[in-house]
Amino acid sequence: MAEMIRKPLFNPRGDIGVLERRMIGGNTTNLNDFNNMKYAWVSGWYRQAMNNFWIPEEINLAPDKKQYPHLAPAERRAYDKILSFLIFLDSIQTANLPSVSQYITANEVNLCIAIQTFQEAIHSQSYSYMLDTICEPQERDQVLFQWKDDEHLLRRNTFIGDQYNRFQQEQTLDNFMRVIVANYILEGIYFYSGFMFFYNLGRNNRMPGSVQEIRYINRDENTHLWLFRNIVQELRREQPELFTPERCEAYRDMIREGCEQEIAWGRYVIGEEIEGLNGQMVTDYIQYLGNLRARGLDLESIYDGHELEPDSMKWVSQYANANMIKTDFFEARSTAYAKSSALVDDL
Repeated sequence: MAEMIRKPLFNPRGDIGVLERRMIGGNTTNLNDFNNMKYAWVSGWYRQAMNNFWIPEEINLAPDKKQYPHLAPAERRAYDKILSFLIFLDSIQTANLPSVSQYITANEVNLCIAIQTFQEAIHSQSYSYMLDTICEPQERDQVLFQWKDDEHLLRRNTFIGDQYNRFQQEQTLDNFMRVIVANYILEGIYFYSGFMFFYNLGRNNRMPGSVQEIRYINRDENTHLWLFRNIVQELRREQPELFTPERCEAYRDMIREGCEQEIAWGRYVIGEEIEGLNGQMVTDYIQYLGNLRARGLDLESIYDGHELEPDSMKWVSQYANANMIKTDFFEARSTAYAKSSALVDDL
């Protein structure tokens, strides 16, 4: 497909009419005008994201420091590997989002991406805080870089990383869409299955501070997911040539591949020895998420018989629902804006 052109930073000849604004390929001035937005959903998203501000160090990890050495071997192994994976995801997101925004020509959407980039950095900070608190320095480094040495972890990181690198090397519309869908998979499947493990610790009264950190991160990632879903939907309206049956099937295949990678990873890292979780529960939950994410992009479901949240996994939504912040931002508007000081653990 056609090569994309990076938008100029200074563009006095840019269009100022709201109706002339486009998600990509527009002629933007880069002026941030909060009173004139083409995409009406941006205002609510922006306010939600700004009110989600929180500071990782405000959460008490003292109980976690005491409990971490006494976790069952399978739990500690999973804790380390999943944390290493989450560290990688947020780090690569922080690095990749600015490269995406260079080709987004709707200035209000770039404001949202700027907030997301900042929040991904906060998430990386929270993971470092967790590691610095519970681990000795040598253990910390071992956890931090497991994604480089564990072949299972490296394989699934490579799936997303290759999509991002491809766009860095060749800025075509096709590669741009693959980056957008890969971002959606990362935010909507990879993160959520990692959160599931921590919430299982929580329902077994273990690592409460880690669980609370994850709940705040989950709340942020929920809005990020909704942001990229809306970007895709706007692109569908503005550039339908990106959504031919063949291309839609390619996006669906990407979601399926992400799910299969996640199922294989979950069975490897969680296995059958962790209290409250097993491989079948992981598989059912990821297949449900895959269908949910596919439908969110108006694609056909991927897995027959997995349209509803599994009964065995409904506790995941209960943990993710912090102060009435909905687990799935697509389905309902948030009923409460809450800063970290107002979010209480009432589980």
